[in-house]
Amino acid sequence: MDMNTIESVVPTTDPGQWQDGDAWLAGGTVLFSYGSYAFGPQPLRRLLDLGNAGWAPVTVTDDGIELAATCTIAALHGLPLSGAAAGRPWPGLDLIRPCCDSFVASFKVWNMSTVGGNLCTSLPAGPVISLCAGLDGVATILGPGGTSRTVPVADFVTGDAKNCLAPGELLRSVHLPASALASRVAFRRLSLSNLGRSGVLLIGRLDGGTALVLTVTAATKRPLQLRFDALPDADTLAAALTGAIPADLYHDDIHGLPAWRRDMTYRLAEEIRAELAAPDGAPGIPVSGDFWPPRSGSAPGSTALPKGA
Repeated sequence: MDMNTIESVVPTTDPGQWQDGDAWLAGGTVLFSYGSYAFGPQPLRRLLDLGNAGWAPVTVTDDGIELAATCTIAALHGLPLSGAAAGRPWPGLDLIRPCCDSFVASFKVWNMSTVGGNLCTSLPAGPVISLCAGLDGVATILGPGGTSRTVPVADFVTGDAKNCLAPGELLRSVHLPASALASRVAFRRLSLSNLGRSGVLLIGRLDGGTALVLTVTAATKRPLQLRFDALPDADTLAAALTGAIPADLYHDDIHGLPAWRRDMTYRLAEEIRAELAAPDGAPGIPVSGDFWPPRSGSAPGSTALPKGA
């Protein structure tokens, strides 16, 4: 909470008001943790507060789901059981709760931390990054002068704590298309410790019942996607991973060495391939780690989570 250099808090959603020394404030769970020197040697002077933006947290239409940058993790967690999602033929909704669980955070964080904050912090283990990239989410970014642009979430994060935002740009929302939500999905996550930060998080999606989309996150410094016109065999999948992910792209920190992250990426990718190759709901599918299949009806922080492998 070391923010003693802040001179003013400005309620605004206008990127045109951005000045050097500003930071956008949504939930603030990361910003307040990092303090006044969150973004470099020069201290922050103003916070541009999105708290009164008035953006609808979640909008569901036949075209998909629009998540406002200010949507809290608690609101996102409640989406699959909401009236807006009821009856939608979208298996991709099953990914939401495992990804929210991957925060392994308290109810206080769940009720303040936001979709946009997780994306803009751009840490390898950011589970909203995993969710949105895995469902081919597209981010809408606002700029000064009323300009806007869109970027696939898979390209939004460019490295560890790095993204494509220019100074002053504001993440407005993420659109999850109905075509991706309608796909059969599989999820795998591993951590080195019980209730630990994700060391490896992979999402698989079977588009049209045949085409595999595999999204690798947490193990790598930025999201990686592999696309296959048909389900590959195990050797083809392993070779594709080798070709797509150079050794220096695997993340290295206290939550997992690069060699372990690489080995577990191959392991979980093969589990996802096998699950999606089998009939839906087939017994005996290996599941490493935690949070899959998703639990239904649980509230944030109400259930003890199993230990990751």
